[in-house]
Amino acid sequence: MGSKRASLLQYICILILIYSFGFSAVATNDDRNKLQNYIVFVRPATDINTSVPENAEKWHNSLLSTVFKNSSASRLIYSYNTVVNGFAARLTEEEVEELLKHPWCVRVILANNRYKLTTTQTPKFLKLSGRGGLWRRTKNMGEGMIIGIIDTGIWPDHPSFSGRGMPNPPAKWKGHCDFKNKFCNNKLIGAKSFLRAGAEEQKHISPFDIVGHGTHTASTAAGAFVKNTSVFGNDMGLASGMAPRAHIAVYKVCTEEGCEEPDILRAIDEAVRDGCDVLSISLGNNASRPFYNNAISIGGFTASLKGVFVSTAAGNDGPLPSTVSNDAPWLLTVAASTISRRFVSTVKLGNGLQLDGESIYQPNSWMPKMFPLVYLGKVSDVKSGQCLDGTLDRRQVNGKIVICDRGGNGRLEKGLEVHNAGGVGMILVNSKKDGYNTESDKHVLPASNINYFDGEKLKKYIRSTKYPVATLVFQGVVMDNMRSPSIASFSSRGPSKLNSFILKPDITGPGVNILAAVPPMKVEGKILHFDLMSGTSMACPHLSGIAALIKKAHPTWSPAAIKSAIMTTAYWQSLDRKPMTKENHLRANAYDMGAGHVDPSKALNPGLVYDIHVKEYVRYLCGLGYSDDNIEAIISPLPPVKCANTKAIPQEQLNYPSIVVPLSTGNAVIYRTVTNVGDEKESYKAKIKVPIGVSATVVPDTLNFTRAYEKKTFKIIFKWVGGNKTNSFGDLKWISIRHVVRSPIVLQLAAETLA
Repeated sequence: MGSKRASLLQYICILILIYSFGFSAVATNDDRNKLQNYIVFVRPATDINTSVPENAEKWHNSLLSTVFKNSSASRLIYSYNTVVNGFAARLTEEEVEELLKHPWCVRVILANNRYKLTTTQTPKFLKLSGRGGLWRRTKNMGEGMIIGIIDTGIWPDHPSFSGRGMPNPPAKWKGHCDFKNKFCNNKLIGAKSFLRAGAEEQKHISPFDIVGHGTHTASTAAGAFVKNTSVFGNDMGLASGMAPRAHIAVYKVCTEEGCEEPDILRAIDEAVRDGCDVLSISLGNNASRPFYNNAISIGGFTASLKGVFVSTAAGNDGPLPSTVSNDAPWLLTVAASTISRRFVSTVKLGNGLQLDGESIYQPNSWMPKMFPLVYLGKVSDVKSGQCLDGTLDRRQVNGKIVICDRGGNGRLEKGLEVHNAGGVGMILVNSKKDGYNTESDKHVLPASNINYFDGEKLKKYIRSTKYPVATLVFQGVVMDNMRSPSIASFSSRGPSKLNSFILKPDITGPGVNILAAVPPMKVEGKILHFDLMSGTSMACPHLSGIAALIKKAHPTWSPAAIKSAIMTTAYWQSLDRKPMTKENHLRANAYDMGAGHVDPSKALNPGLVYDIHVKEYVRYLCGLGYSDDNIEAIISPLPPVKCANTKAIPQEQLNYPSIVVPLSTGNAVIYRTVTNVGDEKESYKAKIKVPIGVSATVVPDTLNFTRAYEKKTFKIIFKWVGGNKTNSFGDLKWISIRHVVRSPIVLQLAAETLA
C-alpha cells in the first residue's frame, strides 16, 4: 500500500512540474479565457421598472448582449433587483474588460470567494423560559416576525417546524414554498434554493437539507416547542428556538462544499423582497476583502437600509487575533460562548487521578473496568498521536484505551480510526489552542474529550509507569459549569483587519454543544431528531431569534437601534460572578467577546440607543477612502455619492455602541449621540473607566431627557499621559435609576508613535 502511495505521489509531482514549467504561457492565456463568476453592478435603468423581476432579467440580458455575439441567456446566473442594481454572470477576463467600457457599468467583482458553514438548554440559560422568563413576562415569542435563514436548506418534516397553533403569515409576506410535497405551513412559510453559481449548476434542486446545518440553525432561531427531546438516551426535556412563535423562511445557498457569493447575494435579494424581518447568516469567510467585494456586506447594507436586521457569524478561526468575519458595521457579528450544561465523561487513571471530560455518547453497557492505556504519539510520529486515518497499528491498540491529540482530522474520525484498529475507548486531548474548551460529540465508541492542561497530566502519568491503565466513568448531564459563559476557543477574534476602529465582534451568544433539530439519522438502531453542534454558526441564530423578539416589541426601531440595545445591555461576567474568560481561563477582552454576552430581557428595555442613519454610513465609507464607484456598489440602489461633496468621518466617529480610540497622537476626541427610548423623563450620569496612563473626560457628564426619542450628543476627551503602550480596555456607562447603558472602550496605543 505504501509503495503504491509513493508511486502515485511521484506521478502527481511530475505532472505538477510539467504544468508549472512547460505550459506556463498557455495557462496564462487559458486563465483569461476561463469562465468565472462575476457580480456586475450597473446604474439604474431610466425607462424600465426593474422592481419587477422579469423586467430586471430582460434588461440585464440586454446589457450582456451588447458584449456577446451569441445568446447571453446562458451566461446570466442571477438578476438582482432589491438589495443591489446588477446581476451575476459567467464571464472571461476579456469580457469583463469590455463590460467596463460601457457607461452603465459601475464596477465588476470576481465572485470566487467560497463561504463556509461556521459550525435545549439555551432558552433557560438566557432567561427566556421559566416562570420569570421573558416569554411569559412580556407575552412575546416573536409572533408575526419572519426570520430568513440563509444556509443549507431545511428538513421540513420535523416537529420543530410544526405549524400547529401558528397564525397565518403576515400580509406583507410575498414569498413562496418550493417544496413539491407542500411541506410548508404557518411555521415554515417559505423555502427556496439558489445553487446556480457552483461548479455544477443546480437550478432545480430542492430546499431539503441533507447537511443538517440549516435545520439546526433554523430551529435555534425560531423552532417550535418540542417535548421530551433526547440525544443518545440523554433526556433533554423541552426544546425550542429563541422566538418560537416567529415564522421561518429558508433560502438554501450551501452544500457540504461551501457557499458561492452569487447564490448568497441572490438569497439576500429574495429574502428582503419576500418580507423577512431578520436574516440569519451562519456563514463565514476570513479573507480580508473590502466591503465592496463582499456579497454579505453588500447585500446586508441595503437589507439594513430597508429595516431588515442582519445577524452573522464571527467565524471559527479563533483564537488567533484578527480572524473575525462579517465585520461591516451594519451587520451584527456574533462570537460563540459555552453554556452551563455538560455531558460528563470522567477519565479515571490507575494512580487514582480523575479528569473530567465530555462526550454525549454514554453507553449503558460500558463496564468501567481498567483497560491498558496507550499513546502512540510518544513512540511514533505526530500522525499516530492524532489518530489520523490509517495510522494506528492494531497490534498496539487492540483492547486498549487510546489517547488521541486534536488536530489533523475531525474529532469523530479519530474515534473511528481507534474503533477500526480494535481500541475499546478514546481519550481526546485538546491542543493548547483549544485550552479548556471541551465538546460533547456523538463518538462511535466510549470516549472523553479532556482539556489541554488535564491532557498534560494524563501524558505525565503515562510516562511515569510501565503499565498505564485507565477507564471511563459516564456521569450524564450536569449543569455545573459555573465558568460559563466563557469564550469558545474556535470563536474568531478581533480586531478587524479592514476597519480596526470599529469593534468586532459585536456580541457573544451560546455556541458550544447547542441542542437543536437535525434531519433524522439512525445511530445504534435509534432515530435521532436532535443533535449537538458547536460553532459561531450556532451563536448567530440565537441572536437572530432575540433580534426578532426586540423587533416585535419595538417595530419602529431601526436595525442599528436593535443592535445598540443588544450591545449596551450585555453582561461580561460568568455564572460565578467573575469576569468572563476564554479558552485558557484568562480574562476575555472586547476583541474576544465584543460588548459581552447577550441579555435578552435587558435588551428589550435598554434606556438609550446609539442609532445610525444611512447618511452616516456613507460618510464613514468615504472616510475609508473608497472610490465613488466602490461606494455606489455597496449602497445601490441609493443614488450615487460624490465623496468630494460629502463630509467624510473617520471610522471611530461612526455613532457605534462600542468605542475604539486611536491614541497614536497622544489624545483623541470621540463624539456620540444617544436617543432616549426609555421613560420620557430620565437623567443619566456618566461613569467612565480607562486604564492607568490614560485620562478620559465626558462632556457633558449628565444627560437630562424630557421626552421620548429625544437625542443628545456628548464627547469624550482622551489623553495619553504615560504608561501602557499596548491595546487597553475600559468602558463608558450612562447610569440612571432604571438603566445602565454600557459601551466597551478599546484604546489603541501605537507604541512606535508614542515612544
